[in-house]
Amino acid sequence: PVGNAVANQVLCNGANTTAVTFSSPTTGGTLVYNWINNTTSIGLAASGTGNIASFVATNATNAPVVATVTVTPSFTNAGVTCTGAPITFTITVNPTPTVNAVANQVLCNGANTTAVTFSSPTTGGTIVYNWTNNTPSIGLVASGTGNIDIFVATNATNAPVVATITVTPSYTNAGVTCTGTPITFTPRSEEHTLNSS
Repeated sequence: PVGNAVANQVLCNGANTTAVTFSSPTTGGTLVYNWINNTTSIGLAASGTGNIASFVATNATNAPVVATVTVTPSFTNAGVTCTGAPITFTITVNPTPTVNAVANQVLCNGANTTAVTFSSPTTGGTIVYNWTNNTPSIGLVASGTGNIDIFVATNATNAPVVATITVTPSYTNAGVTCTGTPITFTPRSEEHTLNSS
């Protein structure tokens, strides 16, 4: 017996896999597909028989997890069972990207901020940091991608102005992009100094 090739899968943590239906060009008897999985942490049992139903792919680490599934066909005809050559395919589960905490900043009007360099414990792929700023009046644009350079903090009012920056990481590995959980931090500009009369 010969098993037809099975496509590899790459998914984000928490996504549903595509169900796997085994097939063969071998005819005239009964085919059984026995499979083993070398990485059960992805959410698939260590072994089984027959097709693999869709399941929720799991990755609790900070790096991609690759499971190799080995499928061995057996063919029975006229009371005799013959075992075929195994085939393999992989299921890669990308991690959910995270962003390391960013310190809040408190500045005087007209002072330079400290540059913000984003980082993550997530490895094995490419991370992009997309951010939004809910108060552009502090001197920072409403949105951007990547690190935030030094800028002059601005406050034209008579009270502190607090801007909330929301950073969302996206992680790409093997052509699949996964979006992580946003974090926030606050650059705060103290009030404008009034001239004394």
